[in-house]
Amino acid sequence: MKVPQLRKKLETKSCHNITWEDNYSWIHQENILEVLKDKDKLDPEVKEYLIQENNHTKYYLKDTEDLQKKLFNEIKGRIKLDDESLPYRDHTYEYWTRTTTQGNYSSKLRKKIGTTEIEEIWNGDKEKEKLNVEYFGVGDLEVSHNDKYLGYSLDTKGSEYYTIFIRQIDNDKIITKEIRDTSGGITFSLDDKYIFYSKLDKNHRARKIYRHEIGNFIDQDDLIFEEKSEAFTVGIGISSDEKYYLITTSDHNTSEQYYFKAEEKKPEPKLIKKREKGILYSINSWDNKFYNHTNKNAEDFKIDISDSLETQNWKPFVNAKEEVLIGGCIFLKNWIVRSETSNALDKLFVKNISTGLEEELIFSDEKVYVPNISLRQKERNTDEIYVGYSSPKTPSRVYLYNLSKKSKKLVKEQEIPSGHNADDYIVERVEFKSHDGRLVPLTITRHKKTKVDGSANLLLYGYGSYGNSMSPSFSSTKLSLINRDIIWATAHIRGGMEKGMKWWKEGKLTNKKNTFEDYIYAAKYLIDNKYSSKGKIIGMGGSAGGLLMGAVVNKAPELFLGIIMAVPFVDSLTTNLDHSLPLTVGEFDEFGNAKDNKDHFKYIFSYAPYNNIKKMDYPHMLITTSLSDNRVLFDEPAKFTAKLRDFKTDNNLLLLKTEMNAGHGGKSGRDGAIEEVALDYAFALKISKKI
Repeated sequence: MKVPQLRKKLETKSCHNITWEDNYSWIHQENILEVLKDKDKLDPEVKEYLIQENNHTKYYLKDTEDLQKKLFNEIKGRIKLDDESLPYRDHTYEYWTRTTTQGNYSSKLRKKIGTTEIEEIWNGDKEKEKLNVEYFGVGDLEVSHNDKYLGYSLDTKGSEYYTIFIRQIDNDKIITKEIRDTSGGITFSLDDKYIFYSKLDKNHRARKIYRHEIGNFIDQDDLIFEEKSEAFTVGIGISSDEKYYLITTSDHNTSEQYYFKAEEKKPEPKLIKKREKGILYSINSWDNKFYNHTNKNAEDFKIDISDSLETQNWKPFVNAKEEVLIGGCIFLKNWIVRSETSNALDKLFVKNISTGLEEELIFSDEKVYVPNISLRQKERNTDEIYVGYSSPKTPSRVYLYNLSKKSKKLVKEQEIPSGHNADDYIVERVEFKSHDGRLVPLTITRHKKTKVDGSANLLLYGYGSYGNSMSPSFSSTKLSLINRDIIWATAHIRGGMEKGMKWWKEGKLTNKKNTFEDYIYAAKYLIDNKYSSKGKIIGMGGSAGGLLMGAVVNKAPELFLGIIMAVPFVDSLTTNLDHSLPLTVGEFDEFGNAKDNKDHFKYIFSYAPYNNIKKMDYPHMLITTSLSDNRVLFDEPAKFTAKLRDFKTDNNLLLLKTEMNAGHGGKSGRDGAIEEVALDYAFALKISKKI
C-alpha cells in the first residue's frame, strides 16, 4: 500500500534570534475553534490526508482484525454489564446508577426512602438516540437540592463545549434549554431557584461565573464573577455544610478563592486570601469552623483551621510532612476522614473529633493497593461510610464501615463475569535510581507463569505531568496483555505527585527532562533485572504522556520494540508559542513561556518531540488522535507522523489513526472505549509476535 504523504510547504520560523524550518506548519487550522465545533470546516486537503492515514493504519493492522474482536469481547467479558452502584441517600430519596447489557451509557434511578417504587430519571442511551449523534459526552448530571430538577450538560462533538439543560423530574419537561459554551459544571442553589455555571470565552477558557434563574431567559443571567487573567480558570461549588458557595480561580500553580453565603439574595463574592504565586489553597467549612488546605509554608500541604473568614486566625490542624502529600478532608458530625500519599501509595486516616485521636484505616495486607472512601448519605450525623480498595491484582471491594464500632461489612465487590483469580498474579513495588540518584517507584504486575529471565515483552506506562499521580488500582483491561505474558509496569516518574509537591516541581519547567530520564532509567532497570530485554519493551502514554513518549523515543529508541501514544502533545514548542490556543497560557507554570522567556524557549526546543526528530531507526509506533480534541490539537500528531516518515531510516510500522468524531478522551460510550483499548493491545501483540 502507498504510504501517505503530506504536502510540504516550507516555513521558516524565528524566536529569540533562533530560526528553524517547518514543512508541515500549514496544516494548522487558523479557525481551529470553529473546526472543533463543526468538522465540515476542516481544510479538505488535510481531511483527505487524515483519511489516507486511517486507511494506511487499517491496511497494516488488517491481520489483527480478528484479534481486535477477540480482545473486545474478552475485555467486555470482564465487565458486569448489568450492574448497579451503591445507593446514596439525601433527605427524601435514594439515588443510584445502573448499566445494562445492551446499553453504552448509564441511567440514573431513585426511589423515595421507605418505598419500593423505582423511578428512572435519566437514561443516557435514550438521550443519545433522541439527539441522533455519534459522539455523546455527559459533563455533569446533578439533582437539585429539593429533588425537583435534573441538571445535565452535554458535549456532542468531543470538543468540550458543553450545553446545559434543566429538566423538571416529575413531568420530564425541559425548563431551561441550551445554555451553550459552558465548561459543563452545574451547581444548584439551595432553594432550587437558580443554577451557577461557568462560561467559556472565545479561546475556550472558563473565566466567568453566571447565575441563571431556572425557567428564565438565558440573556438575563447574572454575571457574578469574572477572572481577568487569561491564565486562570474558574469554577464554583458549595461547602460541606452547605452554608457557603466557593468560587475558585486558579492555574496549575496558584489559586484564589471567593465566597458568599448560601442565602444571599444577590451574591457578592468576597475575597478570602489574595493570590500569591506558587501558593495553592482550598477553603471548606464545617461545624462553624473553616479549614484551609494549603501549601503555604508547607511544600506538601497542611490543613489549618479558623473560627472565622473575617479574622482568619489560622491554627494548625494537620501538620506538613516531608514528601508526604496531605490530602483533603471528608467531614461527618463526629469524624474527619482524610488522605495522604507517599511513595506512590495512598493512605486513609480517621480522626475522632471529640477525643482528637487519629488512626489509619487499613483494609488489606497487600503491600500495593489504593484505598477509597465515599459518603453513603447526605445527612452527616452518621458513623457509617463506604470504604474500599483495589490493587493491580484485586478488583474493587467496598465495605459499609462503622467508624465507632470499627466494624465492616462487604457490600459490593467488582465482579469479573469471565472469572478472575487474584492469586494468578504477582505485584511488586520496587525503587530504582534515576540519572541523578533520585529513587523512583515502579509498580510491576505479571502473571505468575511469566518468567523473569529477560524473555518477556513488557509494557511500560508513564505520564509525569501536572502533578497527576498514577495510582496502582485494578484494571481488568490490562489482563488481556498480562495473561499473554506481557508484563505491565507503571513508572511513577517525576512530574506527578507520588512523592509530594517536590516530585512535581522536579519534573516541570526547566526540570522537565527529569521526567524523561526517570522513564528511560525505568526501562533500563527493567532490562538489567531481567523483566524484559532491550528491544522488547513497549512504551505507552497519552496526552502529556504522549509528550513523554515522543521525547524518550527521540533520545533512546534502541530500548523499545514499540511506542503507543494517544492524543500526544508532541509539537509542544509550536503550541507553547501560540498564546491564543485554549490551554497554552494556563500552562506556563507547567512547561514555561517560550515566547517571552528565552531560557524557557531554548529548554523546550531542546526536548520538544517534533523539533528533535533525527535521521535514525525508530521502533514500531502507533499514534492515535481525535479531530475534535481541544487540548492537544490533531495537527500535532499529524505533523509528527509526517516528519517521522521523512527522517526514520527503518522499515518498522508507523501508524496514525484519527478518530473523526471524538475528542481528547477518545470515543464516547462503553463500547467505544473498549474498541480503542483493543486496537492498542492488538498493535502491542502484533509487534510482540503474539498473534
